[in-house]
Amino acid sequence: MNHRIVVLGAGYAGATVAGRLARRLHRDEVGITLVNGDPDFVERVRLHQLASGQDLPRRPLRDLYAGTGVQVRQAWVTAVDVDRRTVTLTGGEGAGTLGYDTLVYALGSTTADHGVPGVAEHAHNVAGKQDALRLRARLGELEPGGTVLVAGGGLTGIEAAAEIAEAHPGLKVAIAARGGVGDWLSDKARRHLRTVFDRLGITVHEQTVITRVEADRVVTATGGELPARVTVWTAGFAVHPIAAASALEVSGTGQIVVDATMRSVSHPEVYAVGDAALAEGPGGRPLRMACATATPMAWQAADALAARLTGRKVPGATISYSLQCISLGRRDGILQRVTPDDQMTSTVIAGRTGARIKEFICSGAAWGVAHPTMLLPSRRHHLAAATEAASRLAAL
Repeated sequence: MNHRIVVLGAGYAGATVAGRLARRLHRDEVGITLVNGDPDFVERVRLHQLASGQDLPRRPLRDLYAGTGVQVRQAWVTAVDVDRRTVTLTGGEGAGTLGYDTLVYALGSTTADHGVPGVAEHAHNVAGKQDALRLRARLGELEPGGTVLVAGGGLTGIEAAAEIAEAHPGLKVAIAARGGVGDWLSDKARRHLRTVFDRLGITVHEQTVITRVEADRVVTATGGELPARVTVWTAGFAVHPIAAASALEVSGTGQIVVDATMRSVSHPEVYAVGDAALAEGPGGRPLRMACATATPMAWQAADALAARLTGRKVPGATISYSLQCISLGRRDGILQRVTPDDQMTSTVIAGRTGARIKEFICSGAAWGVAHPTMLLPSRRHHLAAATEAASRLAAL
């Protein structure tokens, strides 16, 4: 019977793992099933563009994996039983249970409300395609002068605020952050960010803690109020609770604790990649949730798993960083050089050149999902058990 590999989630990490494994293993010896709730591959790094009113190209997963041997199953994961090695599914193509020999967990993350009342009822987000489409529709309903408040001063919040302000110049866009907006960036990058926000008419509220979200405003810790016909919540991400509900060892954030090869430290038949995994990066710091992390984690996991299954040497590599890229609408951006352990340097490329490079990187990330070996030849190896069996037959 074929070795059954089940990949949960088709974001950048999960989609890359499935495609790379299909090019590393003989399809007559393994069965690779990719489970995803959406029938398309969704470019999550572009969801702020979708929310602002831009149309993104469809990328059907079945077209993406045509001819590779990867079976796509549209469904939602509700539970993982690591003792029985099964996954419980619902919706999409029907409820059921899927068995596995090796599991790759790549369910990603969603918006974290941090227990703030009113977020679930009144706030929008750009964590998923349907979320972005709902925000898009709501923005289209606003009258000129309508207020939009982006809660969160991180990468997602900055990009969402700039994109909305550029696409909807008749709206009043503001951004509120618990600390400073983009305060981790270098001085040069922060100055450029503030210049762009001023040009786009974005009001910045720093050192502002939001304690409640209402239908047309937010309430702050000081008792003040900020107007918000639409609140866009980007104040952090949280992983889905499915892993924490299983017997897998997880961190306090609910992420699966993995070793350097993205293998679960408690269940060796499980690998985790992307936002769902807690892996150690340079200097012992956890790798951050980002597309820039997801793809190299996927390469690491796929190559390590393929090597173990085929009896080959497990490759070793350290995942590190080189850049942080921020889009500020369609015509401006920031390219911030960082050290391998993700610390800011003084090197910054901004403006139209920064926007072009950011666009190139985003397009390259999507291209990489369709070309998971980065145009290197596909080398499909036989499983170790199959090789041993063939040797015994030849000796008879």
